[in-house]
Parts: sequence; C-alpha cells; structure tokens
Amino acid sequence: MEISGARTGSRSTAQHRPSQDFSAVPPPAGSLGAEPCDLVTVPVRQGLEAVDIIRRASASAPAVGPVLHDGSCATLGFLVPPGTADGWDMPGSACTQTSGRGLRIPAAPVPAGDLGAESRPPLPEPPVTGSGWLLPPTDTGPVTDPAVLRAALGEAARLIEAADRVR
Repeated sequence: MEISGARTGSRSTAQHRPSQDFSAVPPPAGSLGAEPCDLVTVPVRQGLEAVDIIRRASASAPAVGPVLHDGSCATLGFLVPPGTADGWDMPGSACTQTSGRGLRIPAAPVPAGDLGAESRPPLPEPPVTGSGWLLPPTDTGPVTDPAVLRAALGEAARLIEAADRVR
C-alpha cells in the first residue's frame, strides 16, 4: 500500500509503508463496552520518540493512549479517536479508519485500588492479531489526541533526521 503524496523526510519515516499483515480483526462477541477507534501506524523509532515527547510534555496526566507494537517490532500503532483517518496527512505514517468495524478501544479495566494493593488489572487482549501492547490501556489514558500525536511525530522526525546527519 503506497502513501499518496508522501514527502520524504528522515530515512526512517520515508521508508515506512503500512502493512496488511497486522490488519484489524472484528471484535470478539464479548467486547461490549469497547469503543471504536482509528489506528495511526508509524515506524518504531519515530513512535518511541513520540511517546517520550508526549510523556515529557504532560507529566501530570497520561496524554498518550494505548500503543501497540507489531510482531516484528518494526511498527507502533497509536489508538486515536474514531474519524481521525478522515483528516490524517502526516507523511511517513498511516491512519486506518475502522468505523467501529474491528479495532476497538478495550473496555476500561477495574482500577488497581479495587483489586487490592498488590494486584494489577489483567491486560486486555490486543485488538490486532499478531500485535502486543507497548503501553496497555491499564497504564494510559483512553486514546491519544491526534493533534498532540501529530506534533510529537513531527518533532520526533526532526530529531531523528538531525541525529542521522551527525553520523
């Protein structure tokens, strides 16, 4: 799948092409309470930088939502609000519109305080076959704000490009 109109920036973002290997699957029958969402995929290097940028900028509250990694750890996927794909235009990334037909934000887990001091809520299954959680829903806010993500991905691409020029 080609990204139409993509401009080249750093090598890590310019070479990223979305993959169908880890496409969203329909939600299981028992996923009531889960909300639909879209998925922004980026190369892992840029995605990890963006996670750090967002976390540093908002130390008081979780500003980054759940983040998935693919089986080969080459791509990260940020869960974003439904409809984000309609206006997503960040070169080197892709946003998959699900319209509630597959990828869903896992239902809110039971707060850790309700399970006892030493218990953690169980991790929900990742909503995409062949993926795992980098940041599970139990450790984050509901979804990542697309404007915050776009800014962080842009800053991450500039940092990576500058670092690559130094080598």
